[in-house]
Amino acid sequence: MDQATEHSHDSQGSHDHPIDLRKTVRTYLKVGATLILFTFITWGVAYFVDLGDEHLNIALGLLIAAFKVTLVCLIFMHLNHERGLIYKTLLFSMIFFAAMMFLFCLAFYSPIEDSFLKP
Repeated sequence: MDQATEHSHDSQGSHDHPIDLRKTVRTYLKVGATLILFTFITWGVAYFVDLGDEHLNIALGLLIAAFKVTLVCLIFMHLNHERGLIYKTLLFSMIFFAAMMFLFCLAFYSPIEDSFLKP
């Protein structure tokens, strides 16, 4: 009879879930508060900060957005627990994005641009 009582106690659960629910909820609330804070920081930077060049303002906004995306991916999408191929894929994606932005900047500042517009 003791084994049946012990078995029913174990199956109900305190040892079945290795994740501490309170710690997880606390982490989610902290990350959510950080995302809200950085949303207000993004708004403040957009309206009240002038770095002298529009491109620098855009770059600052993109850096803040990249930080927020990183938080969402690591915590809410649980990528902080992944290993192996997912990190290689993410690294490749970031390098590809940076390369495309670099090519865009080269095309934007290209002196050849005017020759295509002339008849």
